Amino acid sequence: MKYKKSKISKGIRPTEKRVKEALFNILGDISGLSFLDLFAGTGSVGLKAASCGAKEVLLVESDRGALKSLQERVSKGQFHNSIRILSADVFKILERLYSGGENFDIIFLDPPYYNGLAKKTLQTLDLYDILTPSGFIIVQHYKKDILPESLNILTLYRQYRYGDTVLSLYGRK
Repeated sequence: MKYKKSKISKGIRPTEKRVKEALFNILGDISGLSFLDLFAGTGSVGLKAASCGAKEVLLVESDRGALKSLQERVSKGQFHNSIRILSADVFKILERLYSGGENFDIIFLDPPYYNGLAKKTLQTLDLYDILTPSGFIIVQHYKKDILPESLNILTLYRQYRYGDTVLSLYGRK
């Protein structure tokens, strides 16, 4: 299915096809799991999660151009899952999800590179514990971004490198 191109900010960097394929190979069967996609951009990762059987997908994005494209893709798709789109600052959303008692099995984040957002978001996720007990967080980041090996409740389990891109897998200690 082809989608009409929208005006998306230059800061939006879609996940490369090979990285997305690797991500879903790492994830394995996600049927019935809840999936949170932070800094969703055009939503390619979250929508892939929906097509792979995630029972619930929440996409969070604040860029207006990306949101328009994302809403078009969701409305034209044949998704049988619960897909929600929230347009707001990721950090405000995380606080709201925590206050509302929501939890997710998989949290994926792919913030804009070069500005420390990967580390800041990971620290916020450690503070606002919205991860299910057996869940995990995957951070897509630039290879030179240094992320903590351990936080209060989260620990780095594994990293996968694809050129300049790294997928860092975190879970509970």
